[in-house]
Formats: sequence, structure tokens, C-alpha cells
Amino acid sequence: MAKYLTEFIGTFFLVLTIGLTVVGGVPLAPLAIGLTLMAMVYMGGHISGAHYNPAISLAFLMRGKMSATDFVPYLVAQIAGAIVAGVVVNFLLGSTFAPAPGEGVNTAQALLTEILYTFALALVVLNVATTRATEGNSYYGLAIGVTIVAAAFTGGPISGGAFNPAVGIGPTIIHATMGSGSWSHLWLYLVGPPVGGTLAVLVYKVQLGDSESDEAIPEPPA
Repeated sequence: MAKYLTEFIGTFFLVLTIGLTVVGGVPLAPLAIGLTLMAMVYMGGHISGAHYNPAISLAFLMRGKMSATDFVPYLVAQIAGAIVAGVVVNFLLGSTFAPAPGEGVNTAQALLTEILYTFALALVVLNVATTRATEGNSYYGLAIGVTIVAAAFTGGPISGGAFNPAVGIGPTIIHATMGSGSWSHLWLYLVGPPVGGTLAVLVYKVQLGDSESDEAIPEPPA
């Protein structure tokens, strides 16, 4: 239960920060988002692995670093955290939000952006958080947070900057049911990030070759 609670909390604060900075028009929003993710990774890394992202959980599953029995509960916790965050943003600011491609951006451009930056994020996570050569490092949270800062600054204006199915699902549900939003862009965030995460696992296995075992790590304490 501790793992799932941690995934809920981490995803909640990530999506809450996204919503408050985007709806509130906060300058340098990507920096706030990346710093929040970094803090949440350090908070929960030793408990749940600090995925906070279904695409990262998929990468961990494919990598052999999480059990199949944990996969669905992780996704449920992450999506629930994102939904609750969307509700809280609406309560605090009186407005809903959801990621969407930038003006003038076509579908292929938005989808490719989601794939590429989720690929980058997942590849960083796999290398700094699942590799024996980097085991016990103190920089894993910083590396992950900085990746999101860069992704949000550069890819956000193109695709909406989700790079995370939970960031697409939770806010879109609230935006469509409690606000005036639609479901039309949701598929981008259901397809792009998992594809990026899958590609990252394939590349990671080429990078590491036979030097890493695919055996699952011991379960974190419940």
C-alpha cells in the first residue's frame, strides 16, 4: 500500500504544479514543474521507485524492474492522483486545464514531440535509476527533474508538454466534465508517451548489452 500511496502523492503534486503554473500564467512554469518532480522523486524513490508516470511504469515493467502485479495498481494510483489534482486546481483557481498542442501544430508534430521527449525521460530514468553502474547515486532526482525542465521548455509549446499519460488523462477528465474542454487531444497522450517509453527500453538494452540482468529488483517495503 505504501508504494501506491507514494505514486498517488507524487503524481498529485506533479499535476497540481502543472495546473497551477499553467492556469495561473506563472513565469518559468517548466522550472517549477521540473523542481517539483525532482523533489517528489527524492521523496518516493526509495519506496515506490517514483514513477509518477504510466509510461515510466511501462518502461520499468519491460526492463524487469517492477512486477506485473504492481503495474495496474501503479497506473490506478497515478491516474487517481492526476484526477484529484485537476479537481484541486479548479477549486483553487476556478478554472480547469488540459494539455493540448500549440496553435498551428499538426497532429504528427505533436505526437512526435510526445514520443521523443518521453523517450528521453525514460532513457534517463532507466540509466540513472535501474543500472548497477549508477546504483546508489545521489543525482538521480536532479537528472530526471532537469530532463522535464528541458522537455517542458522546448517541447511543451509544440505538444502541450504532457510526456505522461496521467498528465493527459486526469486533467482532461476534469476539463471535459467540469469545464468546457473536449476529449479530442487525449489520444495523443495515451499513444505518444508509451511509444517513447517502449523505444527507450529497446535503446537501453542496446546500450547496456549483456552487462545488466533483466531480473526484477526486490520489492520495496510495503
